[in-house]
Amino acid sequence: MTELKNLSITLKTRPTGIVDSENFSTKISEVKTLKENQVLIKVLYLSLDPYMRGRMSEAKSYADPLQIGEIITAESAGIVIESKSTKYSVGEYVCCRSGWQEYFISNDKDPMTYKVDPKLVPLSTYLGVCGMTGRTAYFGLMKEATPSKGETLVVSAASGAVGSIVGQIGKKIGLNVIGIAGSDEKCNYVEDELNFDACVNYKSASFRDELASKLESGVDIYFESVGGSVTETVTEFFNSGSRAPICGYISNYNAKDITKVKTPFHIFGAMKNPPKHKFFLVFDHYANFNKANEFLLNGVRSGELKYKEMIVDGLEKSPEYFKWLFTGNNFGKLIVKVANP
Repeated sequence: MTELKNLSITLKTRPTGIVDSENFSTKISEVKTLKENQVLIKVLYLSLDPYMRGRMSEAKSYADPLQIGEIITAESAGIVIESKSTKYSVGEYVCCRSGWQEYFISNDKDPMTYKVDPKLVPLSTYLGVCGMTGRTAYFGLMKEATPSKGETLVVSAASGAVGSIVGQIGKKIGLNVIGIAGSDEKCNYVEDELNFDACVNYKSASFRDELASKLESGVDIYFESVGGSVTETVTEFFNSGSRAPICGYISNYNAKDITKVKTPFHIFGAMKNPPKHKFFLVFDHYANFNKANEFLLNGVRSGELKYKEMIVDGLEKSPEYFKWLFTGNNFGKLIVKVANP
C-alpha cells in the first residue's frame, strides 16, 4: 500500500471555560505498518459529543482525563482499507473509537470496533440515532427510569441528539412527554416533527409559568442532560417516587473549576424529597446492546424514529465545530465528514 500520512488533532493545553482553538494542535505522521490481527480504518465520519469536554480537564470523572499531546477521543465510522485480520475484510464498514484523526489502526479484539451496514441505514446514523447516542437514550429511559404507561416525562435538551430520541421512545410506550429546548425553532421541531406533547423554550422570560402550565400532573421522570437553572425549575414539579436519570449536565461543562459548580447532584440532594437519581453510563448495559441496536435500527428503517443530523466538513475544523455544542449553534446530532470512501 502507498505510504499514507495521517492528520490528527491533539490536546495542546487544558481549556478553562469554553474551549478555544489554542487548546488544540494538529499533527501529521506516517501511518504505521499493520501487525497481525490488526486492521487499518479510513475515517469517514466523526462524532462530536459534549462528554469530550470533561476528558479535556484534569478533574476526577468516570474516565481518565486526556493527557497533553494525546489525540482527542471520539467515536467514528469508516471503512477498512487494509487488513491482517480474519475477522475484517477490505471494504467493510465499521464503527470505532478512532479519536480526531484520518486513519486508525484497530486490534480485531477491540470491543469498540464493530461492523455496520450502510445499506440498512445511512453510515452517519451509526454515530447518532443508531449508535451510542441512541443507546444512551434507550437505556437511560427504559432501564434507568423504569417508565410506566401514562407517566409524565420531561426531557431537557429535547431537540438534541439524545433528548430527541428519549422523547420519541417515551411517546411510543405511552408517556406524556414534555420537552425543554433553547429556541422557538427548536421547540416547533420537537412538537411538530417529533410529536412531543409540548415543548417549552427555557430562554423565554415566562419559562417557569409556561412549564407549570404543561405539568399540572407533575413530573414522574426527568431526563437530565443540562443542569443549572433549568433543572432547578423542574424540581418544583417532581411527584413522589419520581426518577431522574442523569445523562450529563452540559451547562456546567465549561466551568473554570468544575469542582465548585452546582451540579444536579447538589440540586437534587438539597430537596426534601429528591427523585431517585444517578449518573448512568451506557456501558452499564453493554450486555443488552444488541436489543437496543435492533430497536433503534428498526425504528429508523420504518421511519417511526425521526432524527436530525448536522453534518459539517473538515477534520481540521473540528475544534471550532466542537464549540457549537456549548453555544447552541448546532441543531441535531453534530457529525464531521472527514473523507469520502
